[in-house]
Amino acid sequence: MQQLKMDHKELNNTNTRHKFSKKNKIKRGVWNILSIILFRPFKLRLFKKWRVFVLRMFGAKVSWKAMVNADVKIWAPWNLVMGDYACLGPKVDCYNQGLITIKDNATISQKTYLCASSHDYTKKSHPLFLAPIVIEKKVWVAAGAFIGPGVTVGEGAVVGAKAAVFKNVEAWSVVGGNPAKFIKKRNLE
Repeated sequence: MQQLKMDHKELNNTNTRHKFSKKNKIKRGVWNILSIILFRPFKLRLFKKWRVFVLRMFGAKVSWKAMVNADVKIWAPWNLVMGDYACLGPKVDCYNQGLITIKDNATISQKTYLCASSHDYTKKSHPLFLAPIVIEKKVWVAAGAFIGPGVTVGEGAVVGAKAAVFKNVEAWSVVGGNPAKFIKKRNLE
């Protein structure tokens, strides 16, 4: 019993906190300030290329043909890759401490949460780990879904609204629920 008490004492904010480099913190600070000035106010579709330009200035690899809504929340543009006609819909939260790749013709619908990091709860120090998310071509992630760290959503798949995805999704399948489960194959007419 004494050992158990000691283990819980050792778990505190001092020894569980992940430390990002000063350079990373400065870049995020500059991004957070400049995104308020240069990115978010430009809501009209007319400014689509301007928003891509601003993201590219911060290291994002975003196609000029991609669509990124002005009210998207992007943690680190330098960890974002988007292909032709890829879309981040309104109010998407792109928590990309790790790399997030959204390939051609993939749509991430409104209020979706993409999370490319988590904590290892099996270790005392509860360390942060980064795990990339890959959204393959022709995927549709419906409104309010959650895509967890390390997940690949296969080509042509559909993730249902409000689904919580913690494991890879097979190509051309439809998944839904929490946790997301296979519903059926996606067949195009």
